[in-house]
Amino acid sequence: MENIEQLIVAFADWAWGPWLLILLLGGGMFLLIFSRLIPFRYIRHSINIIRGKYDDPDDDGDISHFQALSSALAGTIGMGNIAGVAVAISTGGPGAIFWMWMSAFVGIATKFFTCSLAIMYRGEDSRGHLQGGPMYVVREGLSKAWRPLAALFCLAGLIGCLPALQINQLVQIIRDIIGTPAGLVGKDPFMFNLVSGITIAALVSVVIFGGIKRIGEVASRIVPSMVVLYMLSAIWIMAVNYQHIGEYLLLIIRDAFTGEAVLGGAVGAVIITGVRRAAFSNEAGIGTEALAHGAAKTDEPIREGLVAMLGPFIDTIVVCTCTAMVILMTGVWQSSSDSGVTLTANAF
Repeated sequence: MENIEQLIVAFADWAWGPWLLILLLGGGMFLLIFSRLIPFRYIRHSINIIRGKYDDPDDDGDISHFQALSSALAGTIGMGNIAGVAVAISTGGPGAIFWMWMSAFVGIATKFFTCSLAIMYRGEDSRGHLQGGPMYVVREGLSKAWRPLAALFCLAGLIGCLPALQINQLVQIIRDIIGTPAGLVGKDPFMFNLVSGITIAALVSVVIFGGIKRIGEVASRIVPSMVVLYMLSAIWIMAVNYQHIGEYLLLIIRDAFTGEAVLGGAVGAVIITGVRRAAFSNEAGIGTEALAHGAAKTDEPIREGLVAMLGPFIDTIVVCTCTAMVILMTGVWQSSSDSGVTLTANAF
């Protein structure tokens, strides 16, 4: 069992190694320059699309632009923006947040292109239903020689899209904040974790078994209120400690180039940590976000690309920054040995 764990860790270290910087940051920067900053020049237009100004009920697809964006955000807000930020600060120091910002900045262009392609090259599944995503982009847009990549993405998606990390973080916060203080956990948390996991799985199945349409409907109702509630809580904390906002913003920038808070000055470790957590935060370049946007009801690929590009801004630039400021301002990142979602919860 120990050998398997070491093998998994070694593979993860290789997969998320320095070459990832070239693919995500370098690739995103190329797309940003190649597009002549188009994503940033059409932000107002993207907001009008989300408002439904250009919706056509006769277009192909299953869900609206707003529901597609909500579904994509539902898969990242929590794991990447709440727990992921805490992990980034714990392992890479405050400077990791700066590199999350940089990754999100170029990720806006990456999302624009990948999700535009998800609509442009949609294909039919085995039931004849129109679907979108990287595997269909490869199948419909490239020659047969590239088909193995489509199969590889599907196989990786079977593992990568599992909600193992999300459910782990959710059960952890329920156990630490509710179960343990109430005396419901005991010495062995196994039964508490099992009951919590089964209960959550039952609730989620009610949504999942309804297909992409029900997922989109539920996400479009829950995600906006979830983000607003979380943001109001974070903004209140920052307002109370407003005199320290500038101090910690400077700390983030300074630590990004000195690495004083991690590994004795290893700036490279700070950068890799920030890029890793940003990838979990906004999924730009990962491919999974295109699955949700590929189901949008539209015949205009660029419109969905403009909608999708708002994702990195919302979940990384806005939500992650608020989470980071709360963790830094309250000092729990230095005074607590906790990590992940528990550290964020303690900060609040």
